[in-house]
Amino acid sequence: MLAYIIRRLLLIIPTLFGIMVINFMIVQIAPGGPVEQMIARVQGTAVDATARVGGTATGDAGGSAQNQAPGGSNDPGGRYRGAQGLDPEFIKQLEREFGFDKPLHERFIHMMSNYLVFDFGNSYFRDRSVVDLVLEKMPVSISLGLWTTLIVYLVSIPLGIAKAVRDGQPFDVWTSGIVIVGYAIPSFLFAVLLIVVFAGGRYLDWFPLRGLTSDNWGDLPWWRQILDYFWHLTLPVFSMVIGGFAGLVMLTKNSFLEEVGKQYVVTARAKGLTERRVLYGHVFRNAMLIVIAGFPGAFIGILFTGSMLIEVIFSLDGLGLLGFEAAINRDYPVMFGTLYFFTLLGLIMNLIGDITYVMVDPRIDFESRRV
Repeated sequence: MLAYIIRRLLLIIPTLFGIMVINFMIVQIAPGGPVEQMIARVQGTAVDATARVGGTATGDAGGSAQNQAPGGSNDPGGRYRGAQGLDPEFIKQLEREFGFDKPLHERFIHMMSNYLVFDFGNSYFRDRSVVDLVLEKMPVSISLGLWTTLIVYLVSIPLGIAKAVRDGQPFDVWTSGIVIVGYAIPSFLFAVLLIVVFAGGRYLDWFPLRGLTSDNWGDLPWWRQILDYFWHLTLPVFSMVIGGFAGLVMLTKNSFLEEVGKQYVVTARAKGLTERRVLYGHVFRNAMLIVIAGFPGAFIGILFTGSMLIEVIFSLDGLGLLGFEAAINRDYPVMFGTLYFFTLLGLIMNLIGDITYVMVDPRIDFESRRV
């Protein structure tokens, strides 16, 4: 197992490098880079990203300050649309400030050399380090991702097992209907419905609409702080879990049905073992392999990609909103820094998923397979 882990760790290096190269090239040819953003601000044509998402963005230089031409001429003033009439020396100064006075490959090598020691630099437009920004937003995203994942797994696995045991019976039919309806409802629309009904939108005013904690949270006793925390999380988490059950429930059910039909289950029943002992002593371990292996990826997905709209709707300043604003504002240090870190984290979590395989079923031997 140790040799397999070492091979997988070594494989992370080219995988991560390839992902960064592809994304770096795509972003470089995308219109509206940091220089255009600053030009738009100087000319007063920048559009505040807050108007788009209702968040706390510093600005968006869309509209007339777009379309950076790849390559360009030797005249800095001619490389950027919207730069007409500006002093070429000012354009050169902007390029030096953002590092665009260097060739593309030098910028990439410099960026990756800093990322190897987890030096992600400072945000272009927030005047703060990327690490500080991520740490500031992390509690919101961890709260949403952690509780959403736990609730989805704690409900889906028992429900999937119950559906497998009662396959084709009324319980299986009507629970499938409920799960499918929940899956068909977009989380952001369900969030709006919850606000209208339970957050003072029209009917009841039971839950808060903004933030992760109350303004006086620090003055509350510890047990009130816990209650206040979950009080604020109830609607956002409920909005995210509503559509998360379907896939895992059906995966659990199908895994159990596949295992139940195998010969070792027939043998166990022939030996006189109880149905509960057969299900949880023999079938469970094998059926849960594919479910448990997907846990790390599911957690990362919910944590960093599935909460942006929920964060906007409930005014939660987390990583989803940070990433969206960075893309809108072409804040390259935030974009690439978070991409590097969370891609690395995702690759490591995939390896942890493989290790979890062995923990669940020691018969699995990764040493005998090639990576």
